[in-house]
Formats: sequence, structure tokens, C-alpha cells
Amino acid sequence: MLVPVLPLRTGVLFPGTAITLPVGRSRSVALLGAVSVGAVLGVAVQRDPSVSEPTLGDLHAVGTLAKVTRLERARDRSYRVTLEGVGRFRLWSLTQTDPYWVAEVETLTETRGEDPEAVARAGSVRRRFEALVTESGGAPPELAAETEPGRVADQVTAGLGLGVERELEVLAETDVVRRLQRVAELVEEARTLSELRRKVDGDVRREVGKAQREALLREQMKAMRKELGDGDDDLQRLRDRLDAAKLPEEARGVADRELKRLEALGGQAGMEAHVIRTYLDWLAELPWSTRAEAREDLDAIQRKLDEDHTGLDEAKRRMLEHMAVLKLSGNPRGTLLCLVGPPGVGKTSLGQSIADATGRPFVRVSLGGVRDEAELRGHRRTYVGALPGRILHALRKVKVKNPVVLLDEVDKLGTGWGGSPEAALLEVLDPEQNRAFTDHYLELPFDLSEVLFVCTANSLETLSAPLRDRLEVLEVQGYTPDEKVKIARRHLLPRQLKEHAIPEGALTVSDEALARIVREYTREAGVRQLTRELTKLCRAAALEVVRNSDGKPPALRVEPDGLGRYLGRPKHQEEVPERVQQPGVATGLAWTPVGGEVLFVETSRMPGKGSLEITGQLGDVMKESARAALTYVRSNARELGVDPERFASQDLHIHVPAGAVPKDGPSAGVTIFTALASLLTGQRVRSDTAMTGEATLRGRVLPVGGIKAKVLAAHRAGLTRVILPSRNARDLDEVPQEVRDRMEFILAEDMTQVLGAALERPSLALVGEAAQVAA
Repeated sequence: MLVPVLPLRTGVLFPGTAITLPVGRSRSVALLGAVSVGAVLGVAVQRDPSVSEPTLGDLHAVGTLAKVTRLERARDRSYRVTLEGVGRFRLWSLTQTDPYWVAEVETLTETRGEDPEAVARAGSVRRRFEALVTESGGAPPELAAETEPGRVADQVTAGLGLGVERELEVLAETDVVRRLQRVAELVEEARTLSELRRKVDGDVRREVGKAQREALLREQMKAMRKELGDGDDDLQRLRDRLDAAKLPEEARGVADRELKRLEALGGQAGMEAHVIRTYLDWLAELPWSTRAEAREDLDAIQRKLDEDHTGLDEAKRRMLEHMAVLKLSGNPRGTLLCLVGPPGVGKTSLGQSIADATGRPFVRVSLGGVRDEAELRGHRRTYVGALPGRILHALRKVKVKNPVVLLDEVDKLGTGWGGSPEAALLEVLDPEQNRAFTDHYLELPFDLSEVLFVCTANSLETLSAPLRDRLEVLEVQGYTPDEKVKIARRHLLPRQLKEHAIPEGALTVSDEALARIVREYTREAGVRQLTRELTKLCRAAALEVVRNSDGKPPALRVEPDGLGRYLGRPKHQEEVPERVQQPGVATGLAWTPVGGEVLFVETSRMPGKGSLEITGQLGDVMKESARAALTYVRSNARELGVDPERFASQDLHIHVPAGAVPKDGPSAGVTIFTALASLLTGQRVRSDTAMTGEATLRGRVLPVGGIKAKVLAAHRAGLTRVILPSRNARDLDEVPQEVRDRMEFILAEDMTQVLGAALERPSLALVGEAAQVAA
């Protein structure tokens, strides 16, 4: 037969008995919403009550057919239902799972229910159960003499309050005589336990004095364990763990107080005891005094960092400085580093490398998308299910108080109704405060001063000023093409060959091929796309190895001319020469959170009334730069060789391509001015030149940020000359030496110097004092 099934987390319903229970799970709510009073359901008990969405295998095979006698709907759309057991069934299969379960079941029929032996055993069980209840000080149960023997067994079992397994054993027995025999044994066990409890109570009362009456329950439990031969003392083991943890004085006092509270509860399994035990477990497992032995050999640390990463010299040097200070002073105080740069440049992996080099455990805490302050500082113990925050979780995992903790994607923190997690980081990352970091759950100070925190971010713009002030920022702006080739040769390609199980010698990629992959198939600051392209090559080699029929691995050598066979057509081409073939187009440089980018500023003119049109989804600052550049051009028209009267009869249009991408910032002012000057003078901008800088109404060139990222973007695009504000000369020290050797840098103070360096054939009127040139 088919019946709807209601799964229960715990508790067995017997035929002839009734239970009232709340129902809140979605399938169960849907089931009760589809039935009415008088309907018959199948009730089955879960094997594991913690499973929220049970399957057929999570239910015991024998259940109870029950009639709905009362049904109430609560405000939160849950139900409160009263069920009366009417029969037994065996669960075979599910025929429907949504919106609620419907199962095919077999009704179980009792046997020997009217046998004289069953009637006699039923009377004996009834009398023993009534005597047990009376001896325990309870009211005798109401069991009618005419009650069927099978019902007597069921009702007595329900009244004994046994565990689920024993109740299911009785429910599954269809032979009434054997069922009554088993129930009689259970009643006798209950009477024996009751007598033992009374004996223990008497012994304890005689032994304890008047001053010890407040600890009566604790002494009872000890006496019961002694009588039953159970010497297992969980509290003693917990006390030993707390002693081994070497807690500070304040934490030790709190632990002793909570231990006394737990002892007063006598080891009960209630909610309060569970909360106290969980709290004490956390106190015992946190590394209050355990430290990892850090390596002090600076040469070995440097070798390990160089083996794992090519480039990133500034971050490596800062780490070596920290270890040198630690070695000289003996002060175990940690440090705070924030690696800022585009994706794929190795920020996260550098944290692991630092841990390996210094011999400290490493743990990563992902902060991307965290919107609740309690995620970092924990919930107070007044909340159900409260636990410490992610910081203490990380320390508990590594079991030492001086690990390397990587706070990944710190710029992706959000703000929600639960507070600002960024504000919670202020205490964690402040060297003057984190020695007494207080988690809401522990409510005890924990020393974080020895932790080496490494934060990663793509941009600092989203971080608050107080948080930025606490961080030592190291910018990782990306790699040069030569560095990418070295990274591919030393790290990426060997790792991919190993992951794809390519035999040694089966795939060889020349340096020229790697250079072409970097130049024409990737255009990024990091190496993630380069990794994907190398993965394609390894997959192609794996296919060749599998298809090879003679058993010898093929010797596949990839040269530049053969890349198209495996990687397809090149994804990027040098488009600067083509874009600046006509006057009115200039090449600029921009900074983005994913690295530097090359952008083009296009200008055009047409008959009109002197209006200015600006397109390309530009921000307010960039639009103001465009208007300022036009004002400067108009005010210096005669020096530029432009008839001032033409502005009144012509409309100008400034456009920055990639219109779907928002753009803003003042650093395009020089580029916009150069494009307008090129358009109006008819002089083309040099195709090998890019520029950046903010221009004022008086023609001064002001410094801008992101110089390293912008220069690397120009280098990746094949440009050899870059015009920079003269006050950015100090930033060129951050540019790799190999890039500086291959490029020419023109440092300009005003727009006349910019035009003299940018236009192909500038007139003498355009060139003021010679621009400073740095190679």
C-alpha cells in the first residue's frame, strides 16, 4: 500500500499511544499541509537525528501507521500535530519525494495475540510495571484489564522511557508472546536500576555531612559510577588537558570556575553542560604557549624563497629583514605585510613560501565576501551554537601561536547588518593591541603579537584609512616578459608536466615559443593565463602519448611556428602602430586593479558651432581633464599654429575606445591634450610612444600614481618610449632594470615638452626647453 511518510528525528510512536510534536522541515510541512484530521500517515525514525534532509537509507525499516487526531498551524508556518499509533508497517521503497515523501509499505500483522500464554504474560507485565511506577513514587498507569496483550506490551514500553534502539526492537517484533517476554525483561532491568539508585542515594546520604549537602548530586554520580564499576572520568581528562595547555593566570581562573560549574551539573547531557564543555575544550586546544621553532639561517631562507618565486624581490627582502631583526633581538614579535597587486602575480603562494622558508605552520583565512564582524571575532556564548571567529579557528588548526596567517582578499570585505568585519581587523592588525586580542566567545585576551600576518589585496581603494595605516604595503605590480618566461621554465611547465603525467622528454617547449606565448597569447600582469596556455600544450602532449602505438613516448618539441596547432590563433597583436597612423590619436597608460593597461584617446572634428562631445563611459574627473585640455589648446592656439577662429565653426569629439568599460582619473589629461594638439596641427603622434600625467590649465604636468604598472603595460604592448611627469622620476627605481634598459623615459614638466617628445615633426614653436630624458 502507499502512504505518506513523516520522518522523526528521535522517539518511537507505538500503536495504542499518542504523541504531540512540532514539525518544521520543508517536506514535513508540505505533508501536513496536504492532510487533515483523521488522515493516516506512516511515521519512521531516523538512524541519525542530526541529518536535516534524510534519504530512504537514513530511516529505520519498521515504522508506525498513525492517525492525525489534532493539527495546528503556527505563525511561522510550522505545525504542531498530535498522532495516535494504529499499526505497524515495513518500509520498502519511495514512490514520491517532492513535495513530500510517499512510500510503498507492507502492513505487519501480529501473531499469537490471543494465545493464552500471551494473556498470562500481559497480566504479569502489567503488574510488574505498576509496581515499578509505584516504587518510584509515581502515579500508577491506567492500563485497562481488557487491553489486548499486544497493546499492553506497546504501552508499557512507551512508558519505560527507553532508548530508540530498544524501543525499535519491541516495535519490530510481531509475535506478541515474544514481544511480551522481551518487555518483561526490560521492566525487570528498570526495577533493578531503580533499586540500585535508591541504594546509592541511601549510601550517599549517610556519608555526606551537613556542609556537603550542596554537592549532593555530584556525590550521587560518583557513587553510581563506583557501584557500576565505571571508572571513566571525563572531567579529570579535561582538567589534565587544561593543565597541559599552560593557560595564563586570567584564563586559568575562568577555566577553574567553569570546571566547578560543570562538576556541579554532575556530567549531565543537558544544554548548559554542553555549552560549558565546548568552552573548556576551546580553552584546552588553543596554543596559549606553544610555539613553532623558526629557522634562523637567512641564507637558507633566501634560497627557499628564490626557489619558489621568481621576482618579488621587495617582498623577499622585507621578509629577510624581519628574520634578521628577530635573530638579533630575540623578540618573537610578528610583522604585518600587505601584498597589493593584480591577480595571478603570486601573492597567495608567497605566503605559503614564507611559511616554508621560516619553518612555521601556514594557515589561510579567506576574507572575500565576509560581511559579519562575528565571523572574525566570534559570537557571544549567549547565542545557541556560538563559536570563536576565524582568527582563533586558524590558530587552533595550526596548534602554535607564531604561525604565518594569510588574510586573503582583505579588500573584498563587505559590510552588512552584522557590523563591519574591517573594523574588527583593526585590533587584529595593530601591533600595540593584538597582544590582548579578545574574541567575543572566549572573552579572554589572547596574544596575537607573535603571528606573522600576510594580507593580500588587489586594490587599497576599498580599505578604510585606519586599516591602511596599520599595514606595511608592498606593491607587486606584475612581471616582465622575460620574468614570465623564466617562471614558465622553472615553475609552471614542470608542474603542469607532473600534473598531466607527461613522461620525461615527451614535451619540450623552446624559450622562443614561451616568449611568443607570453607576447601573443597572454596580456596580463600575472601568470594565470600563461598557466592555462601551458596546460593546453600538456593536454596535447598527453593525447600524443596515449595515441602512440609503439609504446615509446613521442618527442614533441614546440617551436614558435607550431603554436597555432595547439593554442589556436594568437589572442593579442600589437595594435599601437595601426591606431596612431592618423593625427588625433594618442596612446595613454592607465592603472587598474588587475594591472596596468594601454588605452587610446581618439579625437575628431567636424563642421559645427564649437561644441565638445565626450564619449567612452568616462567618469567626471576624466571629463574635466578633457575640458581642461581643450581650454589650454584654445588659449595657446597661436603658439600651436591653429587659427583661433576655427573653434567657433567646428565641433570636437573626444572618444576613448572600449566604451563598455568605465574609466576615470586625472592621469589621462596629458594624453587627451596631445591627441587634441595632434588633431588640430595635423601632426601624428609617434607610434612607439605612450604617456601618462595630469595636465593643468597652465600646461603644467603633475605626477600620478601606478608608474610601475603603467610602464610594464607599455613594455608588454611593445612600446619603447614613455613620457612621464618629471616628479615621477623617483618611481622609476621600482621598474625592473631589464625594462629600464630597453625603454626610453622622457620626464616632462609642461605640455610643450610633452608635444616636443610625442609628435613626429613638432614645430619649433611647440618645443620649449628640452625635456629631461632618462634611459
